[in-house]
Amino acid sequence: MYDWLVVGAGFAGSVMAERLARVRGDRVLVIDRRPHVAGNAFDTPDAAGILIHQYGPHIFHTNSEMIFDYLSEFTAWRPYEHRVLAMVDGQLLPIPINRTTINKLYGLSLSTEEEVEAFLQARAEPVEEIRTSADVVLARVGRDLYEKFFRGYTRKQWGVDPSELDKSVTARVPTRANEDDRYFADTFQAMPRDGFTAMFQRMLDHPNIEIRLGVDFREVRDTIDFRRLVFTGPVDEYFDFRYGKLPYRSLQFEHVTRDEEWHQPVAVVNYPQTEAYTRVTEYKHLTGQTHPKTSLTYEFPSDTGDPYYPVPRPENAALYKRYEALADAEENVWFVGRLATYRYYNMDQVVGQALATFRRIDEAIPRPVRTAAE
Repeated sequence: MYDWLVVGAGFAGSVMAERLARVRGDRVLVIDRRPHVAGNAFDTPDAAGILIHQYGPHIFHTNSEMIFDYLSEFTAWRPYEHRVLAMVDGQLLPIPINRTTINKLYGLSLSTEEEVEAFLQARAEPVEEIRTSADVVLARVGRDLYEKFFRGYTRKQWGVDPSELDKSVTARVPTRANEDDRYFADTFQAMPRDGFTAMFQRMLDHPNIEIRLGVDFREVRDTIDFRRLVFTGPVDEYFDFRYGKLPYRSLQFEHVTRDEEWHQPVAVVNYPQTEAYTRVTEYKHLTGQTHPKTSLTYEFPSDTGDPYYPVPRPENAALYKRYEALADAEENVWFVGRLATYRYYNMDQVVGQALATFRRIDEAIPRPVRTAAE
């Protein structure tokens, strides 16, 4: 008899399992349908010996010292500030848009933040109420920059026009009047020194945790004895799609190794105007690995495949609310993570949600008292 069955060995499930086992002394079984831990953050050496992210680039960043300190128990860090370039009008330009982007694109020499703000305000389109992703960008930078940097990329990424997506999608990407070319502005920005998979392995390395991989919850839920459940998979799948499928966007990956030391100047190059893929990642920039060859991943968004991104549209939020009501009514089941709560979380946000969920559990449920025989 396990105290907990944790479904999913990604961030949400692994953090929950680690806390339940280490802090409470509970007996935990972790299962995952994939043949590895770490979820979408799984990294592994490819055939050339280059460490790649199997499911696309994962870059850790957070403003939470508590979350950073927690993960630091399981990894040392390699300082890394993420920079992204976009191929626009035949030039590689910084994204998020900053002063350098505008100067290079338009052949200008703006030198102050005030000049940049005046440039943007002169092109911004007034929007009475900002509701969609298109509204966010048009109201900030105007139509030309919207068309060059955002519309094509968003249509590829999500399969719909930005005017049909919730404002939260493009609101995640700032526009800067200075020359800060970092993709994130968070206080803590780093990569696990030995990789994400090694961090997860340390997190789950506890005598109270058992792991079974390549196991589907639906096939074993009636054969495992457990008292309580943490579910981190798709919430609609848990309820056998009672109200229909929640829409997700998926990705297909093409991993290639090239016989050259470097292929591009930064880890990620976006392609908002051309190509079927959205971006190309070169992993040695992320990991600091030295190797005479280089490995890249091309990302192709798709409607089919593993669920990655909840599609933020009002009708989808309404459908999730129906599943949320079912989830709230389930006894001894906790739904944690991006898929289980249908939210577009960053990695640190998933860790924060899992830690908060654990605290609520620990306050509500007495810790077990073991006998000597146990």
